Amino acid sequence: MISADDVERMDLEERLRAMELLWDSLSRTPAAVPSPDWHGEIVAERLAKVERGEGNFLTLAEAKARLLKTKE
Repeated sequence: MISADDVERMDLEERLRAMELLWDSLSRTPAAVPSPDWHGEIVAERLAKVERGEGNFLTLAEAKARLLKTKE
């Protein structure tokens, strides 16, 4: 089995590749990866907000701009 020390010895490219491999493996069986309860709570809160007419929607361009702004 791989250890934390093994990961620390990897260079950045190796660690990124390992993450990609893990993600690919996990994404092949999404039902086996449970979603935390708080995900469902947030979705329910947002749906209720939309149903009350209080939802705010962004265009894709606006969402990208917001994400780029948070990186600064």
